Order: sequence, then structure tokens, then C-alpha cells
Amino acid sequence: MTPRRHGTLTSTLLLVAANALIPVAIFVFATGFFPYKPLFSGLAGYGPLPEYGDPPAPPFDALVFMVVDALRSDFVYAENSGFQYTQELIRNGGAMPFTAHATSPTVTMPRLKAITTGSIPSFLDVVLNLDEGDGSSSLASQDSWLAQMKAKGAGKLVMYGDDTWLKLFPGIFDRSEGTTSFFVSDFTEVDNNVTRHISDELARDDWNTMVLHYLGLDHIGHKGGPRSSHMIGKQAEMDGIVEQIFSAIESQNHLQSTLFVVCGDHGMNDAGNHGGSSSGETSPALVFMSPKLRAHKTGLQSPLPEHESFQYYTAVEQSDLAPTLAALLGFPVPKNNLGALIPDFLSFWPNVNDQAQLLMRNAYQILDIINATFGREVFDLNPTSEACTAPETDYQELACEWQQVSLMVKSIEAADQINPEWVYSMSKWLSRAQSIMSGMASNYDVSRLVLGQVIAAVAVVCALTAVGLCIPEKAASFIPLGAITIAYGIMMFASSYVEEEHHFWYWATSAWLGFLALKRARGCVPFRYCAHGLELTLCGRKNHCNSRVPRELLALLALVCTRQLRSWNQTGQKFAGEPDTAKYLVTRDPTGLWLLVGATYFWIYRQLSQRLDGLPAPLGIACASALVLAALTFKVAFTQEDAPELVTGLAKIFMDFNPAQGQSLISRARTVFLGLGLATACALCFIVSRRRLSVKHPTIETIHYLYVLLAMTQSRLTNIPLFLTLAAQHEFLGSLDLRPIELSTSSLLLQHMAFFTFGGSNAISSVDLSNAYNGVADYDAAAVGSLTFVSNWAGPIFWTSATTLLLLCQRKRRGTTTGTGSGEAVGTALPRGRDLFSGHVALLTVFATCSVAAVMAACTVLRTHLFIWTVFSPKYLYCIAWSVGQHLLVNVGVGGLLFGLGSL
Repeated sequence: MTPRRHGTLTSTLLLVAANALIPVAIFVFATGFFPYKPLFSGLAGYGPLPEYGDPPAPPFDALVFMVVDALRSDFVYAENSGFQYTQELIRNGGAMPFTAHATSPTVTMPRLKAITTGSIPSFLDVVLNLDEGDGSSSLASQDSWLAQMKAKGAGKLVMYGDDTWLKLFPGIFDRSEGTTSFFVSDFTEVDNNVTRHISDELARDDWNTMVLHYLGLDHIGHKGGPRSSHMIGKQAEMDGIVEQIFSAIESQNHLQSTLFVVCGDHGMNDAGNHGGSSSGETSPALVFMSPKLRAHKTGLQSPLPEHESFQYYTAVEQSDLAPTLAALLGFPVPKNNLGALIPDFLSFWPNVNDQAQLLMRNAYQILDIINATFGREVFDLNPTSEACTAPETDYQELACEWQQVSLMVKSIEAADQINPEWVYSMSKWLSRAQSIMSGMASNYDVSRLVLGQVIAAVAVVCALTAVGLCIPEKAASFIPLGAITIAYGIMMFASSYVEEEHHFWYWATSAWLGFLALKRARGCVPFRYCAHGLELTLCGRKNHCNSRVPRELLALLALVCTRQLRSWNQTGQKFAGEPDTAKYLVTRDPTGLWLLVGATYFWIYRQLSQRLDGLPAPLGIACASALVLAALTFKVAFTQEDAPELVTGLAKIFMDFNPAQGQSLISRARTVFLGLGLATACALCFIVSRRRLSVKHPTIETIHYLYVLLAMTQSRLTNIPLFLTLAAQHEFLGSLDLRPIELSTSSLLLQHMAFFTFGGSNAISSVDLSNAYNGVADYDAAAVGSLTFVSNWAGPIFWTSATTLLLLCQRKRRGTTTGTGSGEAVGTALPRGRDLFSGHVALLTVFATCSVAAVMAACTVLRTHLFIWTVFSPKYLYCIAWSVGQHLLVNVGVGGLLFGLGSL
């Protein structure tokens, strides 16, 4: 075996090993970083409190618990709300409003766990929340207010709505009908399937708990945002349900002692998404309703002016629901609860001892959790001891405060009324205990964290060695990529930089493109060059070029496009809601938006028709026309359904005269996907048979532009014009005759920049689900997952395909003796085709492995950081998506397939 072949084989093996170790490292680290928390099993009981006697009698004996998914506080309390009847109840005292704080991650499953058990869920629940078939998140063996109501045996439990309840509480409901929570295209049926059961259930007297979970409002948010034209109507619909239930409680004897609770599991941000920690996402409404409330609290002003913090009335923790329901309905506080009884309800018990008993039982229950965590000896402190004078830890300070509160409670027994100071002190202690224990929510397996990082480090070494073997470049050539990788790794250790990561890629890409432009600021290039025709003819300064474009003009165009990309969608945390180009087009210039969208579809039509001209004369144009027309009509119909106010002018005329009018969105989307599939299959057949679909263009380009049409279909309407800008950048790169390492660096930068340009961020709430159900009639994890990935990584996937075309360009010229535009000496040979792609993958693998190692190291070092669950943990999930989804599946898998097909 020759040394060259031996080196090639070794580099290939090292490259395979590096990429294979990436998912292994991720899995091992995740098992140590996202463990299930140790929890008490079984049901709580009333412990002995001889000084108080029996538990106080509850004011209610039945519960209607209505969850309106994503019910942000301003949807109920602010002006311009559809909850008119609810606001009237707040004014006349029949309803007690709160703003409930929902801790991150603000997705349904962990929020329902917090609401029902009072505990702090694991961050891993954000992943389990996406799997409809997952059963590992069941609360069947944990204490909750549902289990306690079941144990009372005073009636049946019924549930209608989001089937997440059925996954969390298998077998606990006597009557139920679940609806999938992920089919966000449905605004109507998903709620009608709940409402149709209400009248019958209200007429029955055999239940003591009825759970209703409405999903339509959340779906509207995902599709059109909080200001969607459908939002007020949906709020009014939910308000009508509130009126129906409250009126039945007032008028029907068997419902007289029924407590009615309406709440949101989380809120939503300005884009209509959730999962992060912005004020809109963490501020759902919480309203207690009953005619009995009118005797205990006077009415409050309603509605209130809109407030950007979304804080209305009294703020409570979502976990406070569990102990509050325990007191109001008469059952022990669930064992794993960390919530505190809401003091506003103490007036239901005029007896001072009853009030003190409720608070003390809540405190003793939390004390059991604290003792199990830190040990009982921690609380055996004298309040006058040195440890309490200068406590060294939070839990020591908590123990000292407990001793003081315990002494104060004895003075209450002889008083005529409860001491407000003691209530305040006890509530403060409960809140502090909740805060400290929330920070102790995970038991990290440090050995697995270290092992995961060791595996990632081995992958880094393998990738670096493979680069050294398969890319014979000078060390100076690796400086830009090395600097990007090192800077990115350092950035992962700062929460602010993680939140605002897009700025790094915007500035780095702009600087890199500017550097390339200056380096090659001479000569001119033909209109048709490598990016399209796989042919490159450069002319020097002394040559006279016809129909050619100066490189400076292309460079200026590329930089202008890059600047426009930066301003298209505001993302990150600090400026996510600030004005941007997309918002401007939607609110002020929808006609201009449609002109840009139409221009983009016309451009993709031109590209496809030119690449299908090898078919019989009318067939190629007909195929291109049918594909683009189907995609455009679907997008217009999609917008008509979600945001009809945007369908104006020519778009409205087009919609009115659409020949496919009357078809459902599902059938329209399936038509587009079927057409794209058939066209792709046709292109593959031509490639395999060594025939050409086009006289002037390679068939592999046809597949690239078919993907672009798919990406446009899976993108928001406002993002469709971005593909014109990406194409302009592609043209610029094609004009530069880049060396392989320069092309790989460009691809890496542009992939990441495109992700943030399309509105992505490191927050879970930025995951765009608006196009995740195109063509899907029922929830299917594989289909929805694939469509979601294409929707959110449309830009990066574009650059994988575009880079492959440029690599094929270089492969065509391998071994030539023509000097390159990069200033290399005449006679420099480019790598062979296979080595060319291997080198490209090796460079991308270096960044992928280093980024995984850096994110793991940051999560390990900062695992006790205040923002570990709101910033660093979501970043780790995005790291998984980038390294496994974009790098392994797209860059290596899809990119390798395209390069192989293009080489045939």
C-alpha cells in the first residue's frame, strides 16, 4: 500500500471514528446531566398535630379545573381581551385573579407536573414533552391533587382535552377523551371535542373532579402569534365556556360547593411560541371562581392597562396551586410539593388555629423534603447560635429562619386573630424554601459528565488528526477556522453570549466575506460561472471581458445582502420583540411583502424551468410551472387561513381565482410534496442513467433547486424572500474560486448565520411549529419531527446543498494547472474528488466536535449557575440538534449523497 493510500485510509477511519463518537458523547453526558429527580412515592396523609386537633373543614367538595393552553395573563386581564364575562366576575368578586409564575421550561408536560404535584419538574421533561408515545414521564406512582381527590372516594374523575393528562395519570380518570396536543393546524375541532362533553358532565352528580384542557388558543399562537386575527375570537369562545360552567355552579344544587379554576399552563412570546423564560412565556393567568368568593373578597378593577411585564394582580408560583387546592378541597398537601398556600384564601377559615394549622402543615411537608435533602441535623440549630449569626450556606439560613418562625407560632395560639406578621414570615419562609429547593432540582452524575467530555475530547483529537492527514495546507490557512472555533468555545461559558449568539455569526460572516472580497478584488467574472454551470473562466486585469461582472460589484452585493439578512428577523433575548424588516413588511407593507414573495417564486420557477429543459419541449416548462404554482397556491391559502389580513391586492385576486379553490391545506401540501418527490425521483433516474435533464446545467443542480422550493414551502411567509438573498451570496462565493479550506469555512459561517437569520435562537421558544404539520392529518412523530427540522434549519440545509455544488465545481477542475484566484502558484493541484469532500467533512467535524466539547464543559462548570435551566440546558439541546441533525445527517449524510450523485 502506498503512503498516500495509507494516509487516506487512516484519515477516513479517524473521520468515521470522530463522527461516530459525537452521538456517544452526547448520550453519555445527557444521562448524567438530565437525571430523574429522587421523589417520595405514595400518598401523603394528615400527620399528627395535637396542638391543633383535626384538620379544618374545607369550603369546597368538588373541582372543575380548566386549562387553556398558553393563556397568557394579558389575554384575560388586559384591555382588548375576549374574556368579558370573566372580567365582570373579577369586578363583582366572584373571581380571584392571580398571575402564576411558570418556571422554565415553559412547555405543557413539566408545567402540568408543577401544577398537579407542586414539585419542580426535571428539564428532561422538555424532551419527553415532544414524544406522544412516551410513558416514562408518568406520575402514576407520585402524589398529586388528582391522586388525593381519587383517594377521597367521594366521586369520579373525568378529563377531556390534551392527552398529556392521560400520559401523566394513566388509569386515574373514570371518563376521558384525549386530543393530541401537537396538531397545531387545528384551531376548532380540538376544542369542540372538549366542549361537547361539558353539558352532560355538569348535569351529572357522580364526579368530584373535572379536568378540561383546551388547546386551540395555543395552536393559534404557534401559527399566527398572540396578535393573530383568530385570537380574540378564541378568547371569547373560552370566556363563553367560563360563563356556562359558572352559571351551572350558581344554579344547580349539586354544584353549589364546586370550585372552578381557570389557568394557563404557560404563556407565549411575541412570536406565539413558548419554552423559554421571557416574561410573556412565564406569566400565565390563574383565576379562582365561585359564588362563595363574593363573601370573602371585594371586587377588583378589571380590565387593567396592558403591561409589558405581564404582571397583573398578585403574583404567585404555579406550584402554589397544589397546597392551595389541598386546603380548599380538604386533602393532605402532596408529598413532593414545594409550593406555598396562597394567603388570600385564609379568610375562608375564621378560626385562628385553623389558619395556623394549614400553614404549619404546608411547612412540615416541605420540611420533610428539606430534611431528606440536607439531613435532619441541619435544622437542629439554636436561633442564637453562631451558625445563625453568620450562616455560611442558604440552607443554614433557612434553618435559622425556621427556628424563629416556630417560636412565633406559639404566640398565635392565645391570640384572638392570626398575626399578620407571622403569616408574612411563614409565607416568606415557604417561598425561600421553595427557591432553595428548586435550585437543588437535579442530582448530577458527575462521573458521566466527565466521561461524556472525555469521549468528546477523543473525537476532537480524531478530527484534528484526520484534517492533518487529508488536507495538505500550510498552518496559516487554518487560522480563520481555528479562531472561529476557539472564540465560539469561549463564548459558551457566558450566558449573555449564549443568548445573543447570533451577533457572533453575523459579525464573523461579514468580516469573512469582506476579507474574501478584498483578497480577490481584481478581475471580473462571467455571468455564468461555477455556481451554475460548473465552469469557471476568470480573466485578469489586462484581458477584455464581454458580458462579465466585476468582482467588486459582486462583493458589494454579497455584503449588502448579508447586512439585510442581519436585520430581517430580530432574535436572541434582549431585542427579540424589537422592530425588524419582517415585522415592518407584515404591519406596514404587506403589498411589498407579496411582491418579494412573488419575485422569489418567479426566480425558483426560472431556475427549475432552465434545469428541466432537457425534457420534451412542453413537458419541462409544464412540470416547473405545476410545481411552483402548487407551492405558491398552498402558501397563499395557508396565509389566508392563518392571517387573512395579509392576503391583499394581487394575493387576494390570486386566491379568488385559484383553480384549486376549495381544497384543504392538507391536500394542497401533499400535492406539493408529491410533486417534489416525483421530480426528485426523475432527477435521480437521469443521474443514475448518466443522462442529463438540462443541456446547460448538471442534473444535481435540479435537486438543489427542488430542495429550495421545499424549504420555501416549509418557511414562514415573511422568510421566503430570504432565499433570494442566500442565492446572491451563493453567486458571490461561486465567483471567487475558493480553496477547499476557504469554502468549508464559508459554509460553516453561512450555515449558522442563516439559522439565526430565519429567526432561530438558543431558546426553546424560538422553535417554529407553524409549518410542522403541512400535509399531516394526524400526529406522527417522524413526519412532524422531519418537517419541524426542515422548517427551522431551512437556511443551514440550503448552504449544505449549495456548498456541495461548489465542491463539485472544484472536483471538475481537480488536477489542472491553472492558477487559482486565491493567489496560489501556477501548477498547484487541487485534491482529488473523494479527498476534496473528505477534507470538507473533516473541517466541519473539527468544529462540530469542539463545539460539543465546549458546550459540555460549560454545562458542567456552570451546573450551579442561576441560568443553568434557562440558558445553558436549552443550548445543550440545540447543540444536539446541530451536531446530530445538521452535521451528521445533513452535512455528512445528505451532503455526501449529493456529492456522490454529482460525481457520477
